[in-house]
Amino acid sequence: MFKVGDTVKCIVTGFKEYGIFVKVNEEYNGLIHISEISSSFVHNVTDYAELGEEIYAKVIGEDKEAKHLKLSIKDINYKLDGKEKEESNKDGFLPLQKHLNIWINEKLKEINKHS
Repeated sequence: MFKVGDTVKCIVTGFKEYGIFVKVNEEYNGLIHISEISSSFVHNVTDYAELGEEIYAKVIGEDKEAKHLKLSIKDINYKLDGKEKEESNKDGFLPLQKHLNIWINEKLKEINKHS
């Protein structure tokens, strides 16, 4: 019924410290795990939605037998239309990894210069 990558409209039905529970349709429920809420640190899942609120989420997994979806709101406009954010940082820590050695070498040169 659902495919990974589909965007679905859902209603927030509950919260736990580890995620947001939603109802997708008459048959399916879903969980937006805390790790799928934001690329940034999530202090409190209730900061991202309200009970009864209609939001959009992206399907990242499905349990057909249990009629349960694993969902994500990372990198989408989950309160607006469910479309991908244009300014999304999909590189994660990659820019840090690319520049780390450069920064270390620059700092070592600076330190050695003053020694």
